[in-house]
Amino acid sequence: MQIRPESPDDSAAIHVVTELAFRGHPHSDGSEPRIVRGLRDAGALSVSLVAEVDGVVVGHVAVSPVTISDGSPGWHGLGPISVLPAWQRQGVGSALMQAALERLRSQGAAGCVLLGDPAYYGRFGFAARPGLVYPGPPAAYFMALPLAGVLPQGEVSYHPAFSPGG
Repeated sequence: MQIRPESPDDSAAIHVVTELAFRGHPHSDGSEPRIVRGLRDAGALSVSLVAEVDGVVVGHVAVSPVTISDGSPGWHGLGPISVLPAWQRQGVGSALMQAALERLRSQGAAGCVLLGDPAYYGRFGFAARPGLVYPGPPAAYFMALPLAGVLPQGEVSYHPAFSPGG
């Protein structure tokens, strides 16, 4: 398996991977492919990596800047992260996570947030952090990983591509 930056020729494969990865998922409304496309079209992908096996894209991770109401700079939101169903539970998602976090560190990012399963993302150092909030979902599912500096305090906002119709 090779983890590499997204290339312009990957957009159709990423769309398919993202659509299939989230199809039928209980916490998905099917918007994930639209979100990735919106982030790409807006030039808002801080990190966009694919996992490739024998020339076939089997996974993708998107990372985009977020804003925090206290004005803290350098924070990013990880997601969507997608792996083809046939390749799930084989380390593809973990490899994408590690590579995305390493890329953020090398870019000097202050930290990363995500919305997801605490049991899974806790393995990478993500945890719910009091004072850093995202309105809507249960607080335990909104997690942060500080990479440098102090933990901000405030409400997090994602890129408009995450909004319905965005």
